[in-house]
Amino acid sequence: MKLIIQIPCLNESGTLAIAINALPREVPGFDRVEWLVVDDGSTDDTSELAKQLGVDHVVRHPVNRGLATAFMTGLDACLRRGADVIVNTDADNQYEASDIPLLTSPILTGVADMVIGARPIDETEHFSWIKRKLQRLGSWAVRVASKTNVADAPSGFRAFTRETAMRLNVFNSYTYTLETIIQAGRSNLRVISVPIRTNPDLRPSRLVKSIRSYVQRSLITILRVFAIYRPFLLFFWPGAVLGAIGMLAGLRYLYFFVIGEGGGHIQSVVFAALCLILSALTVMMGFLAELISTNRKLMERIDVRVQRIELEIQGSSENMKV
Repeated sequence: MKLIIQIPCLNESGTLAIAINALPREVPGFDRVEWLVVDDGSTDDTSELAKQLGVDHVVRHPVNRGLATAFMTGLDACLRRGADVIVNTDADNQYEASDIPLLTSPILTGVADMVIGARPIDETEHFSWIKRKLQRLGSWAVRVASKTNVADAPSGFRAFTRETAMRLNVFNSYTYTLETIIQAGRSNLRVISVPIRTNPDLRPSRLVKSIRSYVQRSLITILRVFAIYRPFLLFFWPGAVLGAIGMLAGLRYLYFFVIGEGGGHIQSVVFAALCLILSALTVMMGFLAELISTNRKLMERIDVRVQRIELEIQGSSENMKV
């Protein structure tokens, strides 16, 4: 069994050594533990420093492509290097590396496909009151959207099985944390949380530049994922509301028409017709989106099968060389 610990990086020369030196070379249940750094177009010497620190694999983007893209590049690189389990952590040493066995244990025992490290939010000193409340609110929204019981959705300290890593796809470049949980939950993968520890803050968060921006981006991410994985419901409910309003407006006009005052309420007919037309169009869009979603599911299955074939061929080639 091989475990690869991946770290997405962007100009992390100031903190990378602390994070790397804390990583374990031995984890219970694994014959081999390797480290992989994804340099997302850093302008400092992050890549060179990683090599000097003994990192086994360094993958570099020529330009900055965003945290989510770096995360996906890391998963692909880990799979191609034969990882059975992948652990993702941060380069700022936010998470306690000695807790990695807590993440991998549920996977090794076969009770989880993805494990999320839940930080002690209330005890974290550098989290403001409003940030703590927003973390709680965001995690609740993700639990509802994903039908999972994840306690700390924005946590980047997480572990994946090989199969789960092949199934994950991220469609935005901002962050992978929320989208991957919702995607995994909607794909019937087993997602659980385990309590983990954190270290003192070494630098301000680059992802959360402002609370308002973070909330807006997170809401957009959740809506986007719902549009991809639950498109019919996303369009059906607005269509149903518009249809109900249209019916009420139409019944209002019929009432005045029956009592002989219909001539003064023609605007109700126009409003009712507009709402009913918009309702029909919205529901129709939901049906079309559901058909597109079916094609996406088929493409995901094909993608997983292609990855399996490629990795099997790669493994056979390496065995032949040996």
